[in-house]
Amino acid sequence: MYAIINTGGKQYKVEKGEAVYVEKLNIEEGQNVTFDQVVLVNDGKSTKVGTPFVEGASVVAKVEKQGKEKKVVTFKYKPKKHSHTKKGHRQPYTKVVIEDIKA
Repeated sequence: MYAIINTGGKQYKVEKGEAVYVEKLNIEEGQNVTFDQVVLVNDGKSTKVGTPFVEGASVVAKVEKQGKEKKVVTFKYKPKKHSHTKKGHRQPYTKVVIEDIKA
């Protein structure tokens, strides 16, 4: 059984017991979070597709970790002008473990 959920402006395919890295959620570690925006649910026998979301479907997950990804460095320069810019960015994320898919 799997589901496709919508969170943080992105869609994720999730299965029970799977760990997923999503955009940062303002929830403390160890607490549960419920994703109500379920786009698709497949239980092996039938598939439910939402318009835009499946009614009554939800995915329950437990927040395992809050963190930041590895640094991405951007370097811009203009040749022969003695102009350059170096910037770094670390995107925050939330690691969640899927506990249950309710269809």
